[in-house]
Amino acid sequence: MTNEKDQSCATPYKTMIGGQALIEGIMMLGPEKKAVVVRKPDGELVEQVEERVLIKDKHPILGVPFLRGVFNFCSSLANGVKALMYSASFFPEDEEPEEPSKFELWLDKRLGSEKAAGAVVTFAVVLGILFSVVLFFLLPTALAGGVAYFFPLPMWGRNLLEGVVRIVIFMGYLVLCSRMKDIHRVFEYHGAEHKTIFCYERGEALTVENVRKQPRHHPRCGTSFLFVVIVVSILLSSVLFAFVHVTNTFARMGLHILLLPVIVSITYELNRLVGKYDNAFTRIVTAPGLWLQNWTTFEPDDSMIEVGIRAFTLVLPEEKGKDEW
Repeated sequence: MTNEKDQSCATPYKTMIGGQALIEGIMMLGPEKKAVVVRKPDGELVEQVEERVLIKDKHPILGVPFLRGVFNFCSSLANGVKALMYSASFFPEDEEPEEPSKFELWLDKRLGSEKAAGAVVTFAVVLGILFSVVLFFLLPTALAGGVAYFFPLPMWGRNLLEGVVRIVIFMGYLVLCSRMKDIHRVFEYHGAEHKTIFCYERGEALTVENVRKQPRHHPRCGTSFLFVVIVVSILLSSVLFAFVHVTNTFARMGLHILLLPVIVSITYELNRLVGKYDNAFTRIVTAPGLWLQNWTTFEPDDSMIEVGIRAFTLVLPEEKGKDEW
């Protein structure tokens, strides 16, 4: 077990270590390791620690600015889905274990258990991306197109309507999720993750008492990133459609899809820039995301904080400062 001195940074700085809340657990990603810590129904903590191999280490070209954003985003999604499935495995819906389906047996026979698990994760990531694209990009375009069909709008008016609908759907989705009992607990673990990182960044020892007093809103949160994706998509599409006069709803949908890699790349670089500095501009950029965290983070209990501390400790590099942002 790492001692308290090793669990704090001597001089406060911003760390690149980040995480994700899971079902009764937390995943932390460090510069060298990935750790998942889950509290089982009996209260025991289970840990899964893996060495991290970054995409840019295997393929240096994928670490180039404005190219790395899309690949890092997809990699983060894959890590998140894999960790979520792992945490869910400790909480089966039924007491009796289910027999594997014919499809699962076929997949295991054809690919082997490890490759089959990878295929399931890949499918889940693709499904998640498709769901997000349809809900936050295509649906607003379709709704605005329906309004424009009955009530003709100037191009700027249609762009504005699409943007407003996109933000409303995104916020409504977060609020509805926060009201679900199981998701509410996940968001409490989200709060524990943020508080743990804040405690470390402020140079304090990682104890339950120190972590508990930290704020739960963190400027480098995934919620902030997603919100900036929405805002950047609105700005870019508004500029595009100001020069390319496209009124056909399906054509506009296609252009939105083509813009997505550009949007994610720009947002990723903006997020790195904002995370590095603290000034009036960065505070303005992060303010909406911090506000949205009122629905995506909640105050954790001490047992959740313990999970956050353990997960964070497991990914701390041995070399001091190697995790600096």
